[in-house]
Amino acid sequence: MNLQNAPLVVIPTYNERENIVAIVEAVMALPEAFELLVVDDSSPDGTALLVRSLMERFPGRIHLEERAGKSGLGTAYIHGFRWALAKGYLFVFEMDADFSHDPKDLPRLLEACEVYGADLAIGSRYSNGVNVVNWPMSRVLLSFFASKYVRFITGMPIHDTTAGFKCYRRAVLEAIDFEKIRFVGYAFQIEMKFRAWRKGFNLAEVAVIFTDRKAGQSKMSRGIIREAVFGVLLLKLSSLFGR
Repeated sequence: MNLQNAPLVVIPTYNERENIVAIVEAVMALPEAFELLVVDDSSPDGTALLVRSLMERFPGRIHLEERAGKSGLGTAYIHGFRWALAKGYLFVFEMDADFSHDPKDLPRLLEACEVYGADLAIGSRYSNGVNVVNWPMSRVLLSFFASKYVRFITGMPIHDTTAGFKCYRRAVLEAIDFEKIRFVGYAFQIEMKFRAWRKGFNLAEVAVIFTDRKAGQSKMSRGIIREAVFGVLLLKLSSLFGR
């Protein structure tokens, strides 16, 4: 297997035609030669068609994986991680398509791993105050205290335990058994950090500003939040029994 020097950004999509062209162009415009993998869950709005047109504009740097149906955020990322490992990428990122994660922060996350030795770099909303834009106060408080709750239950030494903007070293993804990942929604982000931390990898936070989406529809639901709240307890209990 030939290892790839170019870092790979994995973006899961479902009905993101309003954002996908702009987010891809923003990543492609960065000085670093990032590549990008879109994992699309058969978006009925034609997101995948737009990605194919972008593949022609940026040959070799844009990749597309289409799945048969909407199966959850976690399984989309795992699909992307398996693809990245098979292709030999050394650094693999998670990022949303809706500009809540600023592509300009990608080089900072890469630097945390490549230069400063982090195994998992986390784009953190809460490591330096509260850096969230355009969220109602109720949602800011929910997210902030959810992270506090997760930190208290799990013991993970990070402030933004629910963040979904991350850079993994290849070794982290190789060490995690994807077959044992339980959660597909909000709790997936917590579980991946928890499993990496339990395996002794170095987790580092990079302060970022999170901006709520301006276009498209949020995928957040009460069920996803409920999964996170009770999922954390299950993760902790399972870890106590070595599972």
